[in-house]
Amino acid sequence: MESIRIDTIKPEYADALEQLQIDCFPTLAPHERLRREHFLKHYELFPEGNFVALRGDRVVGLGSGFLTDFDFGDPDHTFQEIIAGGFYTHHDPAGAWYYGGDISVHPKFRRRGIGSKLYAARKDVVRQLNRRGIVGGGLLPGFAAYKQSISPQEYVARVVKEELYDSTLSFQLRQGFQVRGLLQNYIEDSASDNWSVLIVWENPDFQL
Repeated sequence: MESIRIDTIKPEYADALEQLQIDCFPTLAPHERLRREHFLKHYELFPEGNFVALRGDRVVGLGSGFLTDFDFGDPDHTFQEIIAGGFYTHHDPAGAWYYGGDISVHPKFRRRGIGSKLYAARKDVVRQLNRRGIVGGGLLPGFAAYKQSISPQEYVARVVKEELYDSTLSFQLRQGFQVRGLLQNYIEDSASDNWSVLIVWENPDFQL
């Protein structure tokens, strides 16, 4: 089987990345998905912090983000607000935190360690740049099966306790992320009922 390699984003990947968004996020409202023009802007602003997973020449995964000074005292935000409509123009080269805009793996290539490799690439750039860590809003795709019976707060608490499994949040917890709260109306997504989890990974090697 051909191995997976991680590369930094390049313009020639933009069309395939747009299709990857459609393949990975069928429950997202179309305006919430990243498009070709967004990926070209990510390359212009912060190429070393935006990654693709490749199997041969095929794009099978994405890990995108930007640097920012995230305000944990006022954490409420929407996906579209913080990613500047997908263009990541809030990127601040001196920002203390890496904001994870998206990690996605093509459905046919999941459970092969690709997500772990993309998170490792993010962590590597955070360490190299000596930033405080990674912050983001994680979707809750497993909530769809429970949202008629329990609250999102209870759902997340039970996932954290490993009483329930969520394909996204459970994986992020295994990657060392911690839940810092919930974000209501973060993103238009039927599976998550528009909820998201504010997650944080703190860089253990950060130095003032």
